[in-house]
Amino acid sequence: MSTIDQDAAWAAFEARDRRHDGTFVVAVRTTGIYCRPSCPARHPHRENVRFLPDGEAARAAGYRACLRCTPDTVARDSRAVTDAVAAIAAAPDGIDLTTLAARVGYAPHHFLRLFRRATGVTPAAYARGLRATRAADALQREDSVTAAIYDAGYGAASRFYADGAQRLGMAPSAWARGGAGATIRWTRVDTSLGPLLVAATDAGLCRVAFDEDAAALAARFPQAIVEPGGPALAALAAEVVALVETPGRDATLPLDVRGTAFQEAVWQALRTIPMGETRSYAELAALAGRPGAVRAAGTACGSNPLAVVVPCHRVTRTDGALGGYAYGVERKRTLLARERG
Repeated sequence: MSTIDQDAAWAAFEARDRRHDGTFVVAVRTTGIYCRPSCPARHPHRENVRFLPDGEAARAAGYRACLRCTPDTVARDSRAVTDAVAAIAAAPDGIDLTTLAARVGYAPHHFLRLFRRATGVTPAAYARGLRATRAADALQREDSVTAAIYDAGYGAASRFYADGAQRLGMAPSAWARGGAGATIRWTRVDTSLGPLLVAATDAGLCRVAFDEDAAALAARFPQAIVEPGGPALAALAAEVVALVETPGRDATLPLDVRGTAFQEAVWQALRTIPMGETRSYAELAALAGRPGAVRAAGTACGSNPLAVVVPCHRVTRTDGALGGYAYGVERKRTLLARERG
């Protein structure tokens, strides 16, 4: 107990700060259970709370584990997913589920469910996504589309066209020309946090930004056809606005975003952060498969093209401070507060 800063522990518990999961547990006298600091359950009064070093100490004191946040398993599961993501990123030729699960110490069928619950996709789909982002990066560097495809790790061009081109949202040759020939439709909607630009190609959202207008959009996509959107875009914009005003769950919206391989890996990792929770830049870098690239992960957050939809506002500094946000720290604070209810 003497090693736990009681005020700091309470602050982390109040903030449901996931970074402290595994560093202590929260024992509640009135219920007789213990939780991890980020437990989503309603908070008890402070006088009813004890902070203990770990689950073993809590059980010795007569407490039982919370069935909602499962404090004894969540840390191990989280480490396993993080290690698996890093292993996938380090294996450009692919890694099968059985080998991946064995590497992190789980049975294949159990780890498949665990990985899907944490990231929203299977390990195989995650690997395909990373390979497609490598293709996007290669297309920016190579003069030849074919060379870029093989450089990204595809054994045949047909494999890229089967899963990579669809994800990029436009033909590879158009990507290499900087998006020439793409049509982008836009609308500007009012929200309680200020005007919001929503823009999309036929494949999905390509720009969501506070305080921007059509002129800024055209400057960002100088080779594309930029025009006002119609009813279909209005319906899509309404879903985006709902994420700002009344967040209840993360919407599954079609995306058409462009970045380097690492940027897109970071943006994909951002979408795995549950609503109402936060991750540090270090945790984000690990989720993106590059644990040492903490500064680069922060830069990728800053270049996120889809405010709110790709929730870079859920990333904070290691010391718990909110950190920066492209659209202002107060907007970040408000978005997090609304998500936490």
